Amino acid sequence: MRREEIELLAPAGSYEGFEAAIGAGADAVYVGGAAFGARAYAKNFGEEELLRAIDTAHIHGRKLYLTVNTLLKNRELSEQLYDYLFPYYKEGLDAVIVQDMGVFKMIREMFPGMHLHASTQMTVTGPEGMKFLEEQGASRVVTARELSLEEIRRMHETSPIEIESFVHGALCYSYSGQCLMSSILGGRSGNRGRCAQPCRLPYQTALCCGENGRRSEKRKAQELCPLSLKDISTIEILPQILEAGVTS
Repeated sequence: MRREEIELLAPAGSYEGFEAAIGAGADAVYVGGAAFGARAYAKNFGEEELLRAIDTAHIHGRKLYLTVNTLLKNRELSEQLYDYLFPYYKEGLDAVIVQDMGVFKMIREMFPGMHLHASTQMTVTGPEGMKFLEEQGASRVVTARELSLEEIRRMHETSPIEIESFVHGALCYSYSGQCLMSSILGGRSGNRGRCAQPCRLPYQTALCCGENGRRSEKRKAQELCPLSLKDISTIEILPQILEAGVTS
């Protein structure tokens, strides 16, 4: 695969981050807007900033993708989604990254020609999901972060659409974004972009039902982070990742 066919994609949690990514050589940048993004507490883009970012990216020959990667409520689908996306569609937004199949269907109907990327939060883990999304009109699938090279290779062999994979950064304890722990403990849902990341916290172990059926605790001297996974760092195997069929 030729170098010009490979896209180096970077996230940007602010306009300054977007400018830094473009300056550092990113071929494309993905950002969150004022609504429906999986990073609700980031310094997300307002409408004016996002329109400016689309123009700036295109001036430099780069692409800009917008995350609409949370689950939407019915009234949000019917009353807010079109008005939210229309200015960016008109400005030439390159793609929308989507988790919710209802959102996916409505964007296809409302904004013909808009490229749709199936978010990693769709949890596509194999050829069947890849083929299904191709048939639904996706131009790209962002693989679940947990996959092996062989699993990605089989997806690539099944469908010709683009494959994007995370190669650096945090891993989720569950499938990306699907854990309910933050919702249950603190009322902050990852599916609404508000995960508090309780999996990153230290925990103490406890033994229940000791002698005579009473609860007894046995705490370790050092607190552990048993749910916090190591981050991804794949720079040493990037050639194999590309060979497996990843294009972004």
